[in-house]
Amino acid sequence: MTERATGGEVEAYECYDAYLEGYAEVLAGICATGRRASREELAALRARGERAAEAGLGLRSLVRAHLGAARTVLAGLPRGEHDRLLAAVEQAVDAFAEGHERAQRLAMRQEEAARREFIDDLLYGRSDLGRLAQRAERFGLLLSHAHTVAVAQGPEPYADGYAVSRAVESSLLARFGSRRILLTTKDGRLICVAPGDQPDVLTFFAKQAYAATDGGRVAIGRPHSGAGGVVHSYEEALNALDIADRMGLDGPVLYAADLLVYPVLARDQQAMVDLVRTVLGPLRQARGGAGPLLETLTVYFDSGCVTTEAARRLSLSVRAVTYRLDRIHRLTGADPAEPTQRYTLQTAVIGARLFGWPDRDL
Repeated sequence: MTERATGGEVEAYECYDAYLEGYAEVLAGICATGRRASREELAALRARGERAAEAGLGLRSLVRAHLGAARTVLAGLPRGEHDRLLAAVEQAVDAFAEGHERAQRLAMRQEEAARREFIDDLLYGRSDLGRLAQRAERFGLLLSHAHTVAVAQGPEPYADGYAVSRAVESSLLARFGSRRILLTTKDGRLICVAPGDQPDVLTFFAKQAYAATDGGRVAIGRPHSGAGGVVHSYEEALNALDIADRMGLDGPVLYAADLLVYPVLARDQQAMVDLVRTVLGPLRQARGGAGPLLETLTVYFDSGCVTTEAARRLSLSVRAVTYRLDRIHRLTGADPAEPTQRYTLQTAVIGARLFGWPDRDL
Protein backbone atom coordinates (compact mmCIF):
# COMPACT_ATOMS: atom_id res chain seq x y z
CA MET A 1 0.00 0.00 0.00
CA THR A 2 1.38 3.43 -0.92
CA GLU A 3 1.01 6.10 1.76
CA ARG A 4 1.51 9.84 1.38
CA ALA A 5 1.52 12.18 4.37
CA THR A 6 0.40 15.79 4.08
CA GLY A 7 -0.27 18.12 7.02
CA GLY A 8 -0.09 15.23 9.47
CA GLU A 9 -2.73 13.19 7.59
CA VAL A 10 -1.99 9.82 6.06
CA GLU A 11 -4.08 8.77 3.06
CA ALA A 12 -4.21 5.34 1.46
CA TYR A 13 -4.23 5.15 -2.34
CA GLU A 14 -3.93 1.40 -2.88
CA CYS A 15 -7.20 1.01 -4.80
CA TYR A 16 -6.30 3.97 -7.07
CA ASP A 17 -2.76 2.91 -7.99
CA ALA A 18 -3.87 1.39 -11.31
CA TYR A 19 -5.40 4.74 -12.33
CA LEU A 20 -2.39 6.83 -11.24
CA GLU A 21 0.32 4.76 -12.89
CA GLY A 22 2.76 7.06 -14.76
CA TYR A 23 0.75 10.17 -13.76
CA ALA A 24 3.49 11.68 -11.60
CA GLU A 25 6.06 11.11 -14.35
CA VAL A 26 3.85 12.88 -16.90
CA LEU A 27 3.46 15.88 -14.57
CA ALA A 28 7.21 16.03 -13.90
CA GLY A 29 8.01 15.88 -17.62
CA ILE A 30 5.55 18.67 -18.41
CA CYS A 31 6.96 20.86 -15.66
CA ALA A 32 10.53 20.27 -16.78
CA THR A 33 9.92 21.18 -20.43
CA GLY A 34 7.01 23.63 -20.18
CA ARG A 35 5.06 21.68 -22.86
CA ARG A 36 1.38 20.82 -22.79
CA ALA A 37 0.16 17.27 -22.29
CA SER A 38 0.30 15.31 -25.53
CA ARG A 39 -2.73 13.91 -27.33
CA GLU A 40 -1.66 10.38 -26.40
CA GLU A 41 -1.27 11.29 -22.72
CA LEU A 42 -4.72 12.91 -22.59
CA ALA A 43 -6.25 9.91 -24.36
CA ALA A 44 -4.66 7.60 -21.81
CA LEU A 45 -6.08 9.71 -18.96
CA ARG A 46 -9.58 9.60 -20.49
CA ALA A 47 -9.31 5.82 -20.86
CA ARG A 48 -8.32 5.47 -17.22
CA GLY A 49 -11.28 7.64 -16.22
CA GLU A 50 -13.60 5.34 -18.15
CA ARG A 51 -12.14 2.23 -16.50
CA ALA A 52 -12.45 3.82 -13.06
CA ALA A 53 -16.14 4.59 -13.67
CA GLU A 54 -16.76 1.04 -14.89
CA ALA A 55 -15.10 -0.22 -11.69
CA GLY A 56 -17.59 1.82 -9.65
CA LEU A 57 -15.09 4.32 -8.24
CA GLY A 58 -16.40 7.79 -7.43
CA LEU A 59 -14.98 10.80 -9.25
CA ARG A 60 -14.55 12.89 -6.10
CA SER A 61 -12.17 10.38 -4.47
CA LEU A 62 -10.27 9.92 -7.71
CA VAL A 63 -9.72 13.65 -8.08
CA ARG A 64 -8.40 13.77 -4.51
CA ALA A 65 -6.00 10.94 -5.38
CA HIS A 66 -4.75 12.89 -8.40
CA LEU A 67 -4.26 16.01 -6.31
CA GLY A 68 -2.42 13.97 -3.71
CA ALA A 69 -0.06 12.62 -6.37
CA ALA A 70 0.46 16.17 -7.65
CA ARG A 71 1.49 17.32 -4.18
CA THR A 72 4.22 14.68 -4.19
CA VAL A 73 5.51 16.08 -7.50
CA LEU A 74 5.23 19.61 -6.15
CA ALA A 75 7.55 18.85 -3.26
CA GLY A 76 10.45 18.19 -5.65
CA LEU A 77 9.93 21.12 -8.01
CA PRO A 78 11.73 24.46 -7.95
CA ARG A 79 9.36 27.37 -7.22
CA GLY A 80 9.53 28.61 -10.80
CA GLU A 81 7.77 25.49 -12.10
CA HIS A 82 4.75 25.59 -9.73
CA ASP A 83 2.54 27.37 -12.25
CA ARG A 84 3.39 24.77 -14.88
CA LEU A 85 2.33 22.04 -12.49
CA LEU A 86 -1.01 23.70 -11.82
CA ALA A 87 -1.69 23.98 -15.56
CA ALA A 88 -0.68 20.35 -16.11
CA VAL A 89 -2.90 19.12 -13.25
CA GLU A 90 -5.83 21.11 -14.66
CA GLN A 91 -5.40 19.43 -18.06
CA ALA A 92 -4.90 15.98 -16.61
CA VAL A 93 -7.82 16.04 -14.17
CA ASP A 94 -10.12 17.48 -16.84
CA ALA A 95 -9.23 14.65 -19.25
CA PHE A 96 -9.64 12.01 -16.54
CA ALA A 97 -13.01 13.46 -15.46
CA GLU A 98 -14.17 13.60 -19.09
CA GLY A 99 -13.51 9.88 -19.49
CA HIS A 100 -15.20 9.11 -16.18
CA GLU A 101 -18.32 11.13 -17.07
CA ARG A 102 -18.46 9.63 -20.56
CA ALA A 103 -18.50 6.13 -19.08
CA GLN A 104 -21.19 7.19 -16.60
CA ARG A 105 -23.41 8.58 -19.36
CA LEU A 106 -22.97 5.41 -21.39
CA ALA A 107 -23.85 3.28 -18.38
CA MET A 108 -26.95 5.39 -17.76
CA ARG A 109 -28.06 5.04 -21.38
CA GLN A 110 -27.52 1.30 -21.24
CA GLU A 111 -29.43 1.07 -17.97
CA GLU A 112 -32.30 3.10 -19.39
CA ALA A 113 -32.34 0.95 -22.54
CA ALA A 114 -32.46 -2.19 -20.40
CA ARG A 115 -35.25 -0.69 -18.28
CA ARG A 116 -37.25 0.32 -21.34
CA GLU A 117 -36.83 -3.13 -22.89
CA PHE A 118 -37.97 -4.73 -19.63
CA ILE A 119 -41.03 -2.46 -19.40
CA ASP A 120 -42.03 -3.21 -23.00
CA ASP A 121 -41.70 -6.94 -22.35
CA LEU A 122 -43.55 -6.63 -19.05
CA LEU A 123 -46.52 -4.72 -20.44
CA TYR A 124 -46.83 -6.73 -23.63
CA GLY A 125 -45.81 -10.15 -22.30
CA ARG A 126 -43.32 -10.69 -25.11
CA SER A 127 -40.58 -12.38 -23.07
CA ASP A 128 -40.16 -15.79 -21.50
CA LEU A 129 -42.04 -15.51 -18.20
CA GLY A 130 -39.29 -17.15 -16.16
CA ARG A 131 -36.62 -14.80 -17.49
CA LEU A 132 -39.00 -11.85 -17.14
CA ALA A 133 -39.49 -12.65 -13.45
CA GLN A 134 -35.72 -12.72 -12.94
CA ARG A 135 -35.28 -9.35 -14.64
CA ALA A 136 -38.17 -7.89 -12.65
CA GLU A 137 -36.33 -8.31 -9.35
CA ARG A 138 -33.66 -5.93 -10.62
CA PHE A 139 -36.35 -3.24 -10.94
CA GLY A 140 -37.99 -3.95 -7.59
CA LEU A 141 -40.87 -6.23 -8.62
CA LEU A 142 -41.65 -9.75 -7.40
CA LEU A 143 -43.83 -11.15 -10.16
CA SER A 144 -44.76 -14.20 -8.09
CA HIS A 145 -47.04 -11.81 -6.17
CA ALA A 146 -50.21 -10.12 -7.42
CA HIS A 147 -49.84 -6.67 -8.99
CA THR A 148 -52.20 -3.92 -10.05
CA VAL A 149 -51.56 -1.41 -12.81
CA ALA A 150 -52.82 2.15 -12.99
CA VAL A 151 -52.64 4.18 -16.19
CA ALA A 152 -52.85 7.98 -16.19
CA GLN A 153 -53.81 9.87 -19.33
CA GLY A 154 -53.52 13.64 -19.35
CA PRO A 155 -54.22 16.56 -21.67
CA GLU A 156 -50.61 16.32 -22.89
CA PRO A 157 -48.54 13.16 -23.47
CA TYR A 158 -46.30 11.95 -20.66
CA ALA A 159 -42.67 10.96 -21.18
CA ASP A 160 -39.76 9.94 -18.96
CA GLY A 161 -38.02 12.98 -17.53
CA TYR A 162 -40.97 15.35 -18.04
CA ALA A 163 -41.82 17.67 -15.16
CA VAL A 164 -45.13 15.91 -14.51
CA SER A 165 -43.49 12.47 -14.43
CA ARG A 166 -40.76 13.68 -12.08
CA ALA A 167 -43.26 15.38 -9.78
CA VAL A 168 -45.43 12.27 -9.45
CA GLU A 169 -42.39 10.05 -8.92
CA SER A 170 -41.02 12.35 -6.22
CA SER A 171 -44.36 12.35 -4.42
CA LEU A 172 -44.57 8.55 -4.51
CA LEU A 173 -41.02 8.15 -3.20
CA ALA A 174 -41.62 10.66 -0.43
CA ARG A 175 -44.84 8.93 0.65
CA PHE A 176 -44.01 5.24 0.20
CA GLY A 177 -40.21 5.12 0.18
CA SER A 178 -38.77 1.77 -0.87
CA ARG A 179 -42.01 -0.11 -1.50
CA ARG A 180 -41.89 -2.27 -4.62
CA ILE A 181 -43.37 0.28 -7.02
CA LEU A 182 -42.53 0.77 -10.69
CA LEU A 183 -43.32 4.10 -12.31
CA THR A 184 -42.80 4.54 -16.05
CA THR A 185 -44.31 5.96 -19.22
CA LYS A 186 -45.66 4.21 -22.30
CA ASP A 187 -47.33 5.63 -25.41
CA GLY A 188 -47.72 9.06 -23.81
CA ARG A 189 -49.31 7.70 -20.63
CA LEU A 190 -47.96 7.53 -17.08
CA ILE A 191 -48.03 4.01 -15.62
CA CYS A 192 -47.73 2.79 -12.05
CA VAL A 193 -47.28 -0.89 -11.15
CA ALA A 194 -47.84 -1.66 -7.47
CA PRO A 195 -48.39 -4.74 -5.29
CA GLY A 196 -51.98 -5.91 -5.51
CA ASP A 197 -52.50 -5.73 -1.75
CA GLN A 198 -51.54 -2.04 -1.55
CA PRO A 199 -54.44 -0.12 -3.16
CA ASP A 200 -53.41 3.00 -1.22
CA VAL A 201 -50.41 3.36 -3.52
CA LEU A 202 -52.54 3.58 -6.66
CA THR A 203 -55.11 5.84 -5.00
CA PHE A 204 -52.30 8.24 -4.09
CA PHE A 205 -50.82 7.90 -7.59
CA ALA A 206 -54.19 8.79 -9.12
CA LYS A 207 -54.50 11.92 -6.97
CA GLN A 208 -50.96 13.05 -7.76
CA ALA A 209 -51.32 12.44 -11.51
CA TYR A 210 -54.62 14.32 -11.58
CA ALA A 211 -53.20 17.25 -9.61
CA ALA A 212 -49.96 17.42 -11.62
CA THR A 213 -51.82 17.77 -14.92
CA ASP A 214 -54.67 19.88 -13.56
CA GLY A 215 -57.02 17.27 -14.96
CA GLY A 216 -56.61 14.06 -16.85
CA ARG A 217 -57.93 10.65 -15.96
CA VAL A 218 -56.58 7.52 -14.29
CA ALA A 219 -57.79 3.97 -14.87
CA ILE A 220 -56.94 1.20 -12.41
CA GLY A 221 -56.98 -2.47 -13.42
CA ARG A 222 -57.70 -5.39 -11.14
CA PRO A 223 -54.94 -7.23 -9.21
CA HIS A 224 -53.62 -10.36 -10.95
CA SER A 225 -50.91 -12.82 -9.97
CA GLY A 226 -47.86 -14.01 -11.87
CA ALA A 227 -45.75 -12.52 -14.62
CA GLY A 228 -48.76 -12.36 -16.92
CA GLY A 229 -50.81 -10.62 -14.24
CA VAL A 230 -49.19 -7.25 -14.93
CA VAL A 231 -50.12 -7.50 -18.62
CA HIS A 232 -53.69 -8.45 -17.74
CA SER A 233 -54.12 -5.55 -15.30
CA TYR A 234 -52.50 -3.11 -17.74
CA GLU A 235 -54.86 -4.13 -20.54
CA GLU A 236 -57.85 -3.76 -18.22
CA ALA A 237 -56.77 -0.22 -17.38
CA LEU A 238 -56.33 0.66 -21.06
CA ASN A 239 -59.75 -0.81 -21.89
CA ALA A 240 -61.29 1.23 -19.07
CA LEU A 241 -59.85 4.43 -20.56
CA ASP A 242 -61.16 3.48 -24.00
CA ILE A 243 -64.63 2.70 -22.67
CA ALA A 244 -64.71 5.97 -20.73
CA ASP A 245 -63.89 7.92 -23.89
CA ARG A 246 -66.50 6.10 -25.94
CA MET A 247 -69.17 6.26 -23.25
CA GLY A 248 -68.43 9.81 -22.16
CA LEU A 249 -68.05 8.68 -18.57
CA ASP A 250 -67.26 11.33 -15.98
CA GLY A 251 -64.90 11.11 -13.04
CA PRO A 252 -61.12 11.34 -12.77
CA VAL A 253 -60.61 7.76 -11.55
CA LEU A 254 -61.97 4.67 -13.27
CA TYR A 255 -61.88 1.15 -11.86
CA ALA A 256 -61.87 -1.71 -14.35
CA ALA A 257 -63.85 -3.79 -11.86
CA ASP A 258 -66.73 -1.29 -12.11
CA LEU A 259 -66.82 -1.40 -15.92
CA LEU A 260 -66.86 -5.14 -16.54
CA VAL A 261 -70.39 -5.02 -17.95
CA TYR A 262 -69.34 -2.95 -20.96
CA PRO A 263 -66.87 -5.38 -22.58
CA VAL A 264 -69.37 -8.17 -21.88
CA LEU A 265 -72.09 -6.31 -23.76
CA ALA A 266 -69.76 -5.43 -26.62
CA ARG A 267 -68.33 -8.92 -26.98
CA ASP A 268 -70.98 -9.97 -29.49
CA GLN A 269 -70.68 -6.88 -31.65
CA GLN A 270 -73.12 -7.97 -34.35
CA ALA A 271 -75.83 -8.71 -31.79
CA MET A 272 -75.32 -5.31 -30.20
CA VAL A 273 -75.43 -3.56 -33.57
CA ASP A 274 -78.72 -5.31 -34.35
CA LEU A 275 -80.11 -4.23 -30.98
CA VAL A 276 -79.16 -0.58 -31.54
CA ARG A 277 -80.61 -0.55 -35.05
CA THR A 278 -83.83 -2.29 -34.04
CA VAL A 279 -84.55 -0.50 -30.78
CA LEU A 280 -83.15 2.98 -31.38
CA GLY A 281 -83.32 3.20 -35.17
CA PRO A 282 -86.85 4.69 -35.11
CA LEU A 283 -85.52 7.70 -33.18
CA ARG A 284 -84.09 9.00 -36.47
CA GLN A 285 -87.67 9.89 -37.44
CA ALA A 286 -87.89 12.52 -34.70
CA ARG A 287 -87.58 16.21 -35.50
CA GLY A 288 -83.90 17.06 -35.04
CA GLY A 289 -82.87 13.45 -35.48
CA ALA A 290 -81.99 10.80 -32.92
CA GLY A 291 -79.31 12.82 -31.08
CA PRO A 292 -81.43 14.84 -28.62
CA LEU A 293 -83.62 11.87 -27.70
CA LEU A 294 -80.60 9.59 -27.25
CA GLU A 295 -79.00 12.23 -24.99
CA THR A 296 -82.23 12.39 -22.97
CA LEU A 297 -82.23 8.62 -22.49
CA THR A 298 -78.54 8.64 -21.55
CA VAL A 299 -78.96 11.33 -18.89
CA TYR A 300 -82.22 9.77 -17.66
CA PHE A 301 -80.53 6.41 -17.05
CA ASP A 302 -77.41 8.04 -15.56
CA SER A 303 -79.72 9.92 -13.17
CA GLY A 304 -81.19 6.70 -11.83
CA CYS A 305 -84.34 7.17 -13.90
CA VAL A 306 -85.31 10.23 -11.82
CA THR A 307 -87.00 12.70 -14.14
CA THR A 308 -86.34 15.79 -12.01
CA GLU A 309 -82.61 15.03 -11.79
CA ALA A 310 -82.44 14.33 -15.53
CA ALA A 311 -84.17 17.67 -16.20
CA ARG A 312 -81.63 19.49 -13.99
CA ARG A 313 -78.66 17.89 -15.78
CA LEU A 314 -80.16 18.65 -19.20
CA SER A 315 -81.13 22.21 -18.20
CA LEU A 316 -84.70 21.47 -19.27
CA SER A 317 -88.04 21.58 -17.53
CA VAL A 318 -89.48 18.38 -16.08
CA ARG A 319 -92.34 18.73 -18.54
CA ALA A 320 -89.91 18.84 -21.50
CA VAL A 321 -88.12 15.71 -20.31
CA THR A 322 -91.42 13.90 -19.79
CA TYR A 323 -92.48 14.87 -23.31
CA ARG A 324 -89.24 13.47 -24.76
CA LEU A 325 -89.63 10.20 -22.85
CA ASP A 326 -93.19 9.86 -24.16
CA ARG A 327 -91.92 10.58 -27.69
CA ILE A 328 -89.29 7.86 -27.30
CA HIS A 329 -91.99 5.45 -26.14
CA ARG A 330 -94.17 6.19 -29.17
CA LEU A 331 -91.30 5.89 -31.66
CA THR A 332 -89.62 2.76 -30.27
CA GLY A 333 -92.53 1.03 -28.60
CA ALA A 334 -90.41 0.65 -25.46
CA ASP A 335 -91.43 2.44 -22.27
CA PRO A 336 -88.45 3.78 -20.25
CA ALA A 337 -90.60 3.56 -17.11
CA GLU A 338 -91.37 -0.16 -17.49
CA PRO A 339 -88.60 -2.32 -15.94
CA THR A 340 -88.17 -4.94 -18.68
CA GLN A 341 -88.47 -2.47 -21.55
CA ARG A 342 -86.22 -0.03 -19.67
CA TYR A 343 -83.46 -2.68 -19.53
CA THR A 344 -83.73 -3.20 -23.31
CA LEU A 345 -83.56 0.52 -23.95
CA GLN A 346 -80.65 1.03 -21.55
CA THR A 347 -78.66 -1.80 -23.13
CA ALA A 348 -79.27 -0.32 -26.56
CA VAL A 349 -78.17 3.10 -25.31
CA ILE A 350 -74.94 1.57 -23.98
CA GLY A 351 -74.37 -0.02 -27.39
CA ALA A 352 -75.01 3.30 -29.15
CA ARG A 353 -72.47 5.04 -26.93
CA LEU A 354 -69.91 2.29 -27.41
CA PHE A 355 -70.22 2.41 -31.20
CA GLY A 356 -70.70 6.18 -31.59
CA TRP A 357 -74.26 5.92 -32.98
CA PRO A 358 -76.01 7.94 -34.47
CA ASP A 359 -72.98 9.99 -35.59
CA ARG A 360 -71.52 6.79 -36.97
CA ASP A 361 -73.61 4.54 -39.19
CA LEU A 362 -73.85 0.91 -38.08
